[in-house]
Amino acid sequence: MATDFFQRQADARRTTAWLIGGFLIALVGIAAAVFGVTTLLTSLHYDGAMKLAGEPFPWQAPIGAATGAAGLIGLGSLYKVVALRATGGTGVAESLGGKRLSPDTRDPLERRLLNVTDEMAIASGTPSPPVFLIEERGINAFAAGYSPSDAVIGVTRGCAEGLTRDELQGVIAHEFSHILNGDMRMSIRMIGILHGVLLLGLIGQIVVRIIFNSGATYDSRRSGDDNSGRGGAAVIVVLAIGVALIVIGSIGSFVGGLIKAAVSRQREYLADASAVQFTRNPGGIAGALKRIGAAIGGGRIKHPRAAELSHMYFTQGVWEGFSSLMATHPPLDKRIRALDPAWDGVFVASKLPASIPFEAAGTVGLAGTTAAVPVGVVANAANQVGDPEESHRRYAEQLLAAIPASVLAATREPFAARAVVYALLLDRDPVVRKDQSGLLAEMADPRVVGVVRRLAPECAELDARLRLPLIDLLLPALAALSPPQYQRFTRVVRALVAADNRIGLFEWTLSQILLRHLRPKFERVRSPRLRWNSLAELGPAVSMVLATLAHASRAEDAFAAGGAKLGGVPLRLPPRTEVSLDRFREALEQIAQTPENERGRLIDAAAAVICADQEVSVAEAELLRGVSDLLDCPMPPLLAGQPLPAETVVRA
Repeated sequence: MATDFFQRQADARRTTAWLIGGFLIALVGIAAAVFGVTTLLTSLHYDGAMKLAGEPFPWQAPIGAATGAAGLIGLGSLYKVVALRATGGTGVAESLGGKRLSPDTRDPLERRLLNVTDEMAIASGTPSPPVFLIEERGINAFAAGYSPSDAVIGVTRGCAEGLTRDELQGVIAHEFSHILNGDMRMSIRMIGILHGVLLLGLIGQIVVRIIFNSGATYDSRRSGDDNSGRGGAAVIVVLAIGVALIVIGSIGSFVGGLIKAAVSRQREYLADASAVQFTRNPGGIAGALKRIGAAIGGGRIKHPRAAELSHMYFTQGVWEGFSSLMATHPPLDKRIRALDPAWDGVFVASKLPASIPFEAAGTVGLAGTTAAVPVGVVANAANQVGDPEESHRRYAEQLLAAIPASVLAATREPFAARAVVYALLLDRDPVVRKDQSGLLAEMADPRVVGVVRRLAPECAELDARLRLPLIDLLLPALAALSPPQYQRFTRVVRALVAADNRIGLFEWTLSQILLRHLRPKFERVRSPRLRWNSLAELGPAVSMVLATLAHASRAEDAFAAGGAKLGGVPLRLPPRTEVSLDRFREALEQIAQTPENERGRLIDAAAAVICADQEVSVAEAELLRGVSDLLDCPMPPLLAGQPLPAETVVRA
């Protein structure tokens, strides 16, 4: 089993721990500086007469100041971390003045941007993230959020307008690599942690700005009033405190800059390389970097809060000094040469097309695809987690073209998107379907039910390969529901899934993926915490997952095939009467709280269960992708023709 994705996730987790260590060092350093400055100022008032009189040195002042500074830093970081948890990637994009693009926009520029993002999402096996347009002329972009569920893509207008489609594709692929590699989660945590470190300097700047903007000066002669002299002296004292805070805060700025630079630079090279693997077009991302170098403003973002997010951008967005010591991104020329060794060093961008054509949906049909699902591809599926390639992107283009125009249009509007979900969850069994129809009539908005009736025939005929991508495409529109609409929608979804307790495992998995990715947009959801170190501690949960898949595949030796991949895990095949969807869900939730490499082992075992009978249907392959998604391990589409050992190719 390849470990690239799982290793990158573990590396990101370790880097976050290192970041916290750097924060604690900076906190101690700033507190020590405050202690030293306060001690010096106190000593100026502690004269010889006081010492001769036996008055002790007032250590309370420096100790109190240092403690107060440390507390302020800690509380500042805690406040920012909590605030970011509440708003997620959306809050980050909106803090730069971003405007969320409507999924059903008819603007050609916006449609192209959304289509490229949808392609990348389908190809990588992640939810399609909302896209925010930032009104800045610089060519830049970023990904923000704690997980693929609450991720957003931010793109400046200069980037949307100033790049060709291939170049834009390279930039978006670069940002998706940050989502997949865990960089995005680490970057947003860095904003919160470093906020406290920078807080003293920010307070000092505010104090000095207020003093000068108010016109306050020291003038003891004004109005002949002694109080005016004392007031002027107070202004000087406050000004001195503000300057001292700026000087001390510069320690935090310096340390914060070093931390950002140390964490960010190497990950940009990795994201560039991943984008090339994703698009198989080095000229796309290299062309975008060349265009940034040729542009007058480059990638500069002028928003007052731009510096706070400097480590998250596609390219350098703010001035970071004359030295490269605190640069969060490698120099443009080095990034370009890593992608295009033959580059002549001249920043000359190609000519852009005169206008951007409107990108409409394609025609129905999976051109160039096959119904065959190679057993070898599925058996090695864990190798592909988090590592989409250019073949996946081309396949995503075909999938988008294969979705019926009426269904695709419905995915882009909150009202109709609900109807698509309901239609996808209607079971093929006529008895279950009848019960579900009654529930819809009773619980859902009557107008939505009318759309369900119109879309149901087309949705029933959809290829199994289209169902999971459709769920991912629906999420941006569903995220625009009002809270009451969301609550009603989730109640209906759960009712459809629970109808007669006989809904198919694949449809059930679709519903769980939908609810999992939608919840963070309306509810406060805590990130899964690592509670177990190994699958060996979760024998019953692992047994339940493998047994559920084995019973679904109806292969007698399927459970044993999966167990053979999990040496050291105590397994017991539960009888069919003990297997249920609720227990399956609980088991997956437990396994999601193990380290990334352990989840990879479970995916390997699940693939072995599905391949045990040497026949893999499209629905089974998509079910494996769904299980992988529920374990927070995004898996790209499983395609024929991928490099792998010699295996038997079987029918769908």
